[in-house]
Parts: sequence; structure tokens; C-alpha cells
Amino acid sequence: MSAVYNWQLGRPMSYPHAPAAPEEQFAFVININRCIGCQTCTMACKSTWTFSKGQEHMWWTNVETKPYGGYPQHWDVKILDLLAQANPNGVKWEGGLQDDPRKPYGSLNGKTIFEAPEMVARGGQPNQVLGYLPAEEEWTAPNIHEDTPQGGLNRPMDFGGGEDATGDKKHKAWFFYLARLCNHCSYPACLAACPRNAIYKRPEDGIVLIDQQECRGYRKCVEACPYKKSLYRGTTRTSEKCIGCYPRVEGRDPETGGESMETRCMAACIGQVRMQGLVKVKEDTTWVEDRYNPLYYLVHVAKVALPLYPQFGTEPNGFYIPPRWVPTRYLEQMFGPGVSDAVERYRTPDRELLAVLQLFRRSNRIISKYELIEGQKVWETTVAGRKFEMFNDTIVAFNKKGREIFRTQVEEPIHVRPEAHANSI
Repeated sequence: MSAVYNWQLGRPMSYPHAPAAPEEQFAFVININRCIGCQTCTMACKSTWTFSKGQEHMWWTNVETKPYGGYPQHWDVKILDLLAQANPNGVKWEGGLQDDPRKPYGSLNGKTIFEAPEMVARGGQPNQVLGYLPAEEEWTAPNIHEDTPQGGLNRPMDFGGGEDATGDKKHKAWFFYLARLCNHCSYPACLAACPRNAIYKRPEDGIVLIDQQECRGYRKCVEACPYKKSLYRGTTRTSEKCIGCYPRVEGRDPETGGESMETRCMAACIGQVRMQGLVKVKEDTTWVEDRYNPLYYLVHVAKVALPLYPQFGTEPNGFYIPPRWVPTRYLEQMFGPGVSDAVERYRTPDRELLAVLQLFRRSNRIISKYELIEGQKVWETTVAGRKFEMFNDTIVAFNKKGREIFRTQVEEPIHVRPEAHANSI
């Protein structure tokens, strides 16, 4: 085991391999508040990558309904239970939220999936990662419990779900859509567990891939990945996973003329919930300050986007803006201690955050930088006891070469179609 630094945990941790940060890191942000569960991303990925024989059960991207849905079934409940057994005194966050990018959420006191060797022994030999192998029937229902709420039914004004830190009441009946894909973790569990060294992170962008020629289908990666995004294909007896649509990220899609392009699931999203790009990282995987990169801004400046289950220890590079209507305790288990602040900031965004949120899905190009052009104030109100002002600012998106991709406004213009138009009767 090597000692590596995990900035999401705010401390060093054990990992089977020596640290090796890429030049840039593939990362994404998903705004849960906007997701409508249409599954367009799911089918875009399916029709592109996993439509062949032996891939019927493979959903590299999926959208599941929380709290009861999951693919494979119970994936998060099972790994959380194993983690609880490895930490009989509990897993606790200490120190509180900080401005330090090396420990923005404080420090995690507890063992990660890489630090519980006594829990992962198999046949007298310890495994590298705490995990489990899903049963075959757990892969049979990717949409199980879709739109199934927690709490009472047909009682829309029953606020029985408690309150968050802002005093905002939560509905007793609630659910939300969680769009998932491979997080292309900085410390991948699949890579750590592979006995063939068939899994690697690309040095140019940190995308995690499986070498099909080296893989022998031992399914150690399937067992180890806490997010269950490595899958076994019986027809080839190898494992497969999301490849981050790397030809598009490299700019090899003819549509963009050499510009870096977002993945299929990102570009197909009709709910405008997704943004994907590349961030610069240091040797210890902490992010290089890049104030006007929209991903850096959302994660480290506005702090509205949080990692999914950071306590696992893989340092995922998928971040989520938590839903406003869900009880805080549930969200803290899923996204860590920054939930209350993230929800509050999203509920009453400042003018820059409101403008950056307009960048989502305005283009299929990867945005490397943005510029804010201030406009006039167009609205003022009070939200959750706080003053909210809306400005019709213009935000300009640039690609990696500094070339403008598009510009858009906070207040979208209204176009009234003339009475006589092309398809009028």
C-alpha cells in the first residue's frame, strides 16, 4: 500500500498504487434539480456503445430513482453496510467546511474501502479493496422503483420530512433522479483490484480504461467498484466500462472540427442538467486554481457541486448539485458535509452562479473558460428569507484555445411568432 492524498477526504489514505496524476482530469457536474428522468442520456449511451450481444445488461450511463432505485439493485446500500461493518465506531467528518482546496469538506475520520483489509479477506488472502459481487438477478431491472417516493402518498402539503440548516421545510413524500456514469476516479477501485493490471488511467485526461487484451474476466473490478460501473460481458469473458467517449474528448469527431467535445450522455441531455470538461490537477490530484473554468468554479468557488459518496475514498470526479426538496440527513450520507451550504447557495444564487448555470447544455463543445459581462437588474424578491436579485448578465464560453464557442443571457429573449407563419392554415 502507498500513501496518497485525497483532497475530498482532507487527509492522506492508503492505496495499492503510487500516486500518478494525469496532465488534466476528466470531470463533470450534474444538476439533480433539473433532471426529469427522461432517460435520453441512458439511450444515447446504449445506442452508441452497448447495443451488441452480451451487452444487454450493460448500462454505462443510467438514471435511477432515489431512495429506492439502483442499478445493480441496492448497490449503494450494500457497500455502505460493508463500510459500516469496517467502521464500528462510525464514519465522521471533522473540522467543518473550509476554504482550503486541500480539505474543503474537513477531514474524514474512518476507514475507506482501501483501508479495511480485515474485512475483505477471501480464502485466507486479503483483497485490495472492500467490495462485493452482485448476484445475477440484481442486474435484471435497471429501472426498478422508478418514480417510487419515500413517505406518504397523495399528501402534497404534508411537510413531515424535517428541516435543513436554513429552516426550509421538506416534504414527507419525495424522490429524485440520480444520473450516473463512471466517475473516472482519481483512485479507481477497479484499477486497484485488477490482478492483471489491465486497467489504467490515461495520462492525458485521467479517463479510466480496461485493456481488453489483458483482461481475463476475473470480475475483481466488478466486485471492487463501489459504484458498480465496471461490468462483465459473458460473450467475451472480459469486463467493460464507460470509456468517457474519449474520441470525442480528443476532438476526433468531425462535427466539431478538432475541438474537444462532450460525451454522448452529456450532449444528449434535454433537461440541461449536465456539464463536462477537463480540469488541471497537481501531483497530489488537488485541482490547480483555474478561477474561470466552470467546473472549478462550481466545485471550489461556488461550492454547489459535491462528490458522490466521497467516504468511499476513490476521489470520484463526478459532482452533483444536490436536490432542494430532500431531507438533509439523506443527502449528507450521499454527498458529504457540504450539502446544507450547497442547497442554500443554489436556492438563492448570486449573479455569477446564476450566469454560470446558463452554460449547461448550450453547446456540445467542452467549455474551458467563461467570461461574465454584467447587465441590468431585471428582478428582485425574497427567497427563504434572503434577498435575491436577478441581473440580465451575458456569459461567454470559450474553448481550450481561447476561441469563443457561444454567449448567452440569464434572461432569455422572448420571440413572438407572427400570426401568419410558414405552417399556418
